Amino acid sequence: MLVVDDGGLSLQQLGPKAPGPVRCEFALGAARHRRLHGGGRGQDIAKATGLSRSGFRPQLLDLTAGLGRDGFILASLGAQVTMIERNPVIFALLADGLSRACDTAEAEEDPALAGILQRIKTVCQDSVDYLKTLTDQQCPDVIYLDPMFPPREKSSKVKKEMQIFHQLVGPDDTGELLTAALGKARYRVVVKRPAHAPVLNGREPGYSLKGKSTRFDIYPLQKLP
Repeated sequence: MLVVDDGGLSLQQLGPKAPGPVRCEFALGAARHRRLHGGGRGQDIAKATGLSRSGFRPQLLDLTAGLGRDGFILASLGAQVTMIERNPVIFALLADGLSRACDTAEAEEDPALAGILQRIKTVCQDSVDYLKTLTDQQCPDVIYLDPMFPPREKSSKVKKEMQIFHQLVGPDDTGELLTAALGKARYRVVVKRPAHAPVLNGREPGYSLKGKSTRFDIYPLQKLP
């Protein structure tokens, strides 16, 4: 069920031993810590998307926004980010989190947070359908994908939001998504994967950045400016 309380909008599983509520948070907690102490342009996500390059501030399209965590970090590093989320329930959580962050930025007079939020746009639509609407002039510099990985057998090790998302959305249909993204991005497409997962749709990237638990597969289309 969706719950509205003083903390905003949240999604709560029901039944015995259900995990706690899932909500979207940008101004506080882990999101704030990552923004301030997460490594800035030295992070692999910054290197993968080209944001580690001085002066590169791309128009970036996040086709699998979810709760917006990576999109928010990319905006904090200077990108103009459009987040696409097809599921209306998850989109409602995302919109609520951004709204509360705006209120926090205004109340605390936090110009840095306010500036990040101004670089974020959200759209509730199927990503492939959205890409089809873009003209050549509207194509983003970089497209970012973080498709949901199939659930593991040991579900206790899966984060609570992923448990809910698998129930709510089901597995991502990535059949068209990577191909469509490669046809619209100007400079590159970046796909986030678990470190030891197979490449998306069997399509080998140009190169990869691999961390302990996460890998970024980069599909370069032309040299970054």
